Order: sequence, then C-alpha cells, then structure tokens
Amino acid sequence: MIIAIDGPAGVGKSTVAKLLAARLGYLYLDTGALYRAIAWKVLHEGVELADHARVANLLEAMSVNMQFQNGSMQVSVDGHDITGELRKPEVTSAASIVSAIPMVRAWLLPIQRQIGQQGSVVAEGRDIGTTVFPFAPLKFFLNADATVRAERRHRELVAAGHRETVETTYQNLLGRDLRDRNRSVAPLVPAVDARPIDTSTLDVEQVVAQMMAVVSAAL
Repeated sequence: MIIAIDGPAGVGKSTVAKLLAARLGYLYLDTGALYRAIAWKVLHEGVELADHARVANLLEAMSVNMQFQNGSMQVSVDGHDITGELRKPEVTSAASIVSAIPMVRAWLLPIQRQIGQQGSVVAEGRDIGTTVFPFAPLKFFLNADATVRAERRHRELVAAGHRETVETTYQNLLGRDLRDRNRSVAPLVPAVDARPIDTSTLDVEQVVAQMMAVVSAAL
C-alpha cells in the first residue's frame, strides 16, 4: 500500500504524513528531504544554483541515504548525517530552485521508487501522486490559505531557532509556490484522483481523522 500526500509548502504535509504513517505502522517517506539533501550539497560545495552542469556533476559522485529509526527519518549525504541541516531557510530556498532542474528530478525518481518498494509507505511531497507513484491507490492533496501556511512555517522556523519575520516567510512561501507550480517538469498540481483537504481551519488530528476514514474504507 502506498499513500500519496501532495501539497504546497506550509500546508502541514510532513506533520500529517508522519502521524498517519505511525497510526498505520507504515514507513514515512519525505521526498522533500531528498531535494533538500541535494540543495545542502550544492550549497556546501559552493556551486551556483543556476549552474546546472556543475549540479549534474555533483550528482554523479554523490550518495544520498535515507534510514528510518524509531519512527524518525535520518538523511545522510556521502556518509554524513545532515538531518539537522535540512530545515534551515537557506536550504529550503535552494531546494525549491534545485527541484526545478530536470536532471535532479530524474536522478531522484528511481531512489524514491526504491524506497517505496520497502513496504507500505506514506509518501509526501509535491509530485507523489502525479509522477513518483501515479498508481498509488490512495492520494490526498492538502491545501490551505497562504497566510495560514506562512504563519505555520514561521512558527516552525522560530521553534528551530531561526530569526525571520512573518512577512519574509510569507514572501518566500509565495515565491516557492510560483516556482513549484510553474516548473517544466512535474509541476505542483493535484492528481486527478486525489482527494482534496483544505487544512486552513483544521488541526493535525482532524486532518488525520479524515485520512484514516478514507484508508479504513479502502482496506
């Protein structure tokens, strides 16, 4: 069983997907973490994000590993655990740019599908139901008002020790939305058979409850 959850930044995908996976006893796959890992590598090596040729060269010699330990996902690049680095604002911003590079998406596609073959999975991202696992039997597309999403993301950043105004977070989120929805390869769009859920006025438990009702009916 593969459950695909897509949606824009700040909509609550990660929190919901983790909880849903835990309730079901499934693996949790955060595909965004893989793009963040590449973004981290690009920044770490001082490569210009616009230099697609050099980014491609990095991929040739780069290894990304994702492991699940006690319900948590650990991401390593070239043998180094970088899990704690992935949510930094600069990595988030770079990941949005890197994810629009076709060769990056092509390189990660088989890695994501290989993880999906390890067992029942709750996978979240931006093209899970349309590109990575188009034949997933259950698909959800989460959305929320942009202001609500920015406030949620800002709280996450503050809790992680980052200093950024709500307005800056809001503008960064709108920029990422624009890039995600207009990229040439695998843009952010709902799968035709995805069930939409607006999380603007819902808490995590309410969203998961809606999903669990759908999953229970399908099993």
